[in-house]
Amino acid sequence: MRRLIFTVLLATINMLTAAEPRKIFDYPYQQHDFPNGLRLFTVPTDYPNIVALYIVVNVGSRNEVEAGKSGFAHFFEHVMFRGTKKNPPQKWEATMKAAGAATNAFTSDDLTAYHATISKQGLASILELEADRFQNLDYSEALFRTEALAVNGEYNKNSAAPTSQLTEKLRETAFDAHTYKHTTMGFLADIKAMPDQYAYSRQFFDRFYRPEYTSILVVGDIKPDEVKALVEKHWGGWQRGKYVAAIPAEPPQQGERKAQVDWPVATLPWLTVAYKVPAYSDSDKETAALDLISALAFGPTSPTYQRLVVQEQKVDVLGGGASQRVDPYLFTVFSRVKAEKDVDGIRESIVSTLNGFKDTLVEAKKLDAVKSNLRYRFALSMDNSEAIASALARAVSLRRSPETLNRIYAMYEQITPEDLRNVARKYFVENGRTVVTLSGPKTK
Repeated sequence: MRRLIFTVLLATINMLTAAEPRKIFDYPYQQHDFPNGLRLFTVPTDYPNIVALYIVVNVGSRNEVEAGKSGFAHFFEHVMFRGTKKNPPQKWEATMKAAGAATNAFTSDDLTAYHATISKQGLASILELEADRFQNLDYSEALFRTEALAVNGEYNKNSAAPTSQLTEKLRETAFDAHTYKHTTMGFLADIKAMPDQYAYSRQFFDRFYRPEYTSILVVGDIKPDEVKALVEKHWGGWQRGKYVAAIPAEPPQQGERKAQVDWPVATLPWLTVAYKVPAYSDSDKETAALDLISALAFGPTSPTYQRLVVQEQKVDVLGGGASQRVDPYLFTVFSRVKAEKDVDGIRESIVSTLNGFKDTLVEAKKLDAVKSNLRYRFALSMDNSEAIASALARAVSLRRSPETLNRIYAMYEQITPEDLRNVARKYFVENGRTVVTLSGPKTK
């Protein structure tokens, strides 16, 4: 009898364990919210002597709501390296160098992130240094003009790539009201006018570089209590702001939209097909279902990829899918076509591939394989403190919590073939579709 009871108990425990979602992010972490709204995440890891520091500000091109004022979130990615009165650029760089820091920054639609990988001995000095520039950034009008002109130069450099102008035209065409209409760089007319916007730049910084918009991630060879004390010391007095951007809602699209980019010199034609899709969510199934369709439809092992790229060799670039954004955005498929005559056919193949999910249920075995592949690739990527911090930064930009990762991967596990069919029927519709092509001069 005892053996029978033990067997039943063990089976029950196994059932309960199996029912629990498997955490993709299982590192122990601590979260601390300071009274001013600043949020700190500390994640001790087993990688010795190295610390990854990410400072995530929830401001990106999405927050640029005023006409004629796009591009400022990206601008501050540049000017933040110009220092303060206490720590001018030369001193800032010397302190970073002494800490063995590799430092950089990036801007996206929904965030700006400043990151450094440093020795653990240098963490205290770097936290103090970063606190100074986030609270006391100092730049003259002359320096502002110089940096604004540098941004203009960066735009011109990026525009030399066909994909840059293709993406710009896609967003201009797909959106009417929402600020996702412009890219992170901003509209060209706004960038050209930026050198005369010094006063506004000060206002933009004062609005968004505030503790309630900021999360600090410290990952690596650390003691969380020591890190918390350092952040309290140098960041605790930072004053909370009051500004909240009124992001305009995008009205429903009423029909397919098309646009063409005429490239001035010979190039292989590009094609992008995009559909309006919902904002990121890890509490319903739509985001997860769209992510899985991305891999099933256009991944390297998909039938469409194998036919167009490997067998027929009509396309040499094919991929894309849903991009996780705070507000409703796009499911986008990019392709580079080898011959102009094939562009229309490739477009039909992309549309047909997505329409196929509306009527034909994906095999459960194939869906399970894609889920496993997603988990495996992500788990393999988390092999150092910097990679862990980078993944967390993206999660924090969406929901300001590391649990964002666990929730979305748990949601992947729940997706059924019927869920894929439902989301395809809802969003892969002509009224939500935008098609943009890019091609060079016609040959005679």
